[in-house]
Amino acid sequence: MSGFLAGLCVAVLPLLAAGFWLGRRTARPETLGGLGTPVEHATFQTLHTASLAAPPLRAGLTEETARRSARRLRTLLGTDALCLTDRESVLAWDGAGEHHRDEVLQRLAGPLESGRGEAFRLRCDAPDCPLRWAVVAPLTVDDRVHGTLVACAPRESAVLVRAAGEVARWVSVQLELADLDRSRTRLIEAEIKALRAQISPHFIFNSLAVIASFVRTDPERARELLLEFADFTRYSFRRHGDFTTLADELHAIDQYLALVRARFGDRLSVTLQIAPEVLPVALPFLCLQPLVENAVKHGLEGTADKRHISITARDAGAEAVVVIEDDGAGMDPELLRRILAGEAGPSGGIGLSNVDDRLRQVYGDDHGLVVETAPGAGMKITARLPKYQPGVHSAGRLPRP
Repeated sequence: MSGFLAGLCVAVLPLLAAGFWLGRRTARPETLGGLGTPVEHATFQTLHTASLAAPPLRAGLTEETARRSARRLRTLLGTDALCLTDRESVLAWDGAGEHHRDEVLQRLAGPLESGRGEAFRLRCDAPDCPLRWAVVAPLTVDDRVHGTLVACAPRESAVLVRAAGEVARWVSVQLELADLDRSRTRLIEAEIKALRAQISPHFIFNSLAVIASFVRTDPERARELLLEFADFTRYSFRRHGDFTTLADELHAIDQYLALVRARFGDRLSVTLQIAPEVLPVALPFLCLQPLVENAVKHGLEGTADKRHISITARDAGAEAVVVIEDDGAGMDPELLRRILAGEAGPSGGIGLSNVDDRLRQVYGDDHGLVVETAPGAGMKITARLPKYQPGVHSAGRLPRP
């Protein structure tokens, strides 16, 4: 979808450039300075102006984003006035003739309902008002009209009608990209909620049962485990940003393993080898703990054998490499492929595929999980975390209560 939208932007820009040049000549001709032909000059101006108008629109259609982009859009069209509306009100008006706001609003019902542009004559008795015609172009996202772009000019112009339509389509593309950004954010939030839901029932029940078993025989141990449990669940259910530090994630893993060891006793041994220099590295929240939980689930549950889990984090130049390895039952590689592809259903678990998807979303496809496994051969999971990635910043450690 994003590739299609990018292609559409590229296809529309030449039309915007031609409309910009012709619109400027129609509205108020002026001398072109600098080098190059008039069309080349207009193309450069269009690209520059469009690049300035795009960032506000990528945040959606609001009064603030409309106000910040309206002047740039008016420059693209070369009109005396331009306004952006939602379905109910004028969000921003730039240029002359703002007393036409109510009149424009009254003429929007047709374009908002049909999704087709419309041109109409403006009624005005003010002798100093240059506006006589308005062109309405709908702004659509997913085939639904969210608002309109209205360009006002001194005279009727077929070129302005065409150019307004092209600019409105370009604005619609930016709004659709904004909608995709919001969808991606909602998806990440949903994935974190899904992980929390996975952690809650099974783990909480077993942990509380273990703590309860120590209440009479070893009250001090029960108290320590209860504090570990409270701290771990507080971290897991926090609402404090999308990213954390490797140090905080490993601290939560240590608390989780303390509860697991209390349940399984000496059947579980754990080795940690952590390079101090990678502890501040930022990574997606709840990114490693599900991998350790997966090692426990496939290594210990359903068997009486002793198992070992090793967790290493080493410095690899521009990356921190984290490896989680167990000597458990392993997994059929074909089943693993279906789990990572999201084809195994809820019974296959969501931890591995969730973490793999989030790493690819944040760092790119080259940073998905690398999993080595076979039936009876245990499992080795490797995650490569770039030390520096635009937009990846830890919110910091939560304050202690």
